[in-house]
Amino acid sequence: MDLATLIGIVVAVGSIIAAIMMGGEIGSFINAPGLMIVVGGTFAVVTMKYSLGDMLGAFGVAGKAFIHKVQQPSEIIEQSVELANVARKEGLLGLENVEVKNEFLAKGITMVVDGNPPELVHKILSKEISLSIERNEKGLGIFKAMGDVAPAMGMIGTLIGLVQMMSNMSDPKSIGPAMAVALLTTLYGAVIATVFALPIADKLALRSNEERLTKSMILESISAIQEGLNPRMIEGLLSIYLTGNDKSKEKEEMNGEAA
Repeated sequence: MDLATLIGIVVAVGSIIAAIMMGGEIGSFINAPGLMIVVGGTFAVVTMKYSLGDMLGAFGVAGKAFIHKVQQPSEIIEQSVELANVARKEGLLGLENVEVKNEFLAKGITMVVDGNPPELVHKILSKEISLSIERNEKGLGIFKAMGDVAPAMGMIGTLIGLVQMMSNMSDPKSIGPAMAVALLTTLYGAVIATVFALPIADKLALRSNEERLTKSMILESISAIQEGLNPRMIEGLLSIYLTGNDKSKEKEEMNGEAA
């Protein structure tokens, strides 16, 4: 569970609801025509830009913004060094007996154990990385589109409400509902874009970069293991992917083991 995403949405929505309740009844902020214009209109317009399948798939991809366990680069390096040691002692077939938790790494090791040539293994895994990133980017693109369209649909609702209000100025009872549509649609569009769509798009972009980094490390490690490189060389090769904090932690762990 990504607590940052969950806490951010809960606090943002809670703050808006609290502000509404402190100033009056929350029921006055619920308007069916306004919701229909903004929510229904946003979904319809974005669906026009993509396909229905892409739209439905985007909500599945959005789950990564809330539930996504990222394997730390240091863990990948540790597992890769372990696999390299086994390969040097027992040969590539010995890797079959090693438990690998990472699904992508396990798939690569299985291909290596099956005796596939390095070029084929690299080609298949590289293609899988490309397709995975493409799916993620399509999902975040859809949420970015929602962030762009929702405020525009809110403005359309505002114009509709103003036209209705101006055309019925002689009837005081019709002014209130028309004004509600005019103001609330702008609010709905801003909330959908600012609180939901754009933050989820940015988080999916972050997840996509993390996935690209992780799978690139794994691809490097599988190629190095298949080439029979020294485990220490593999560790040094993969350490390039570590950030400053991760490198410091790795040094501390190595010093602790040496002591």
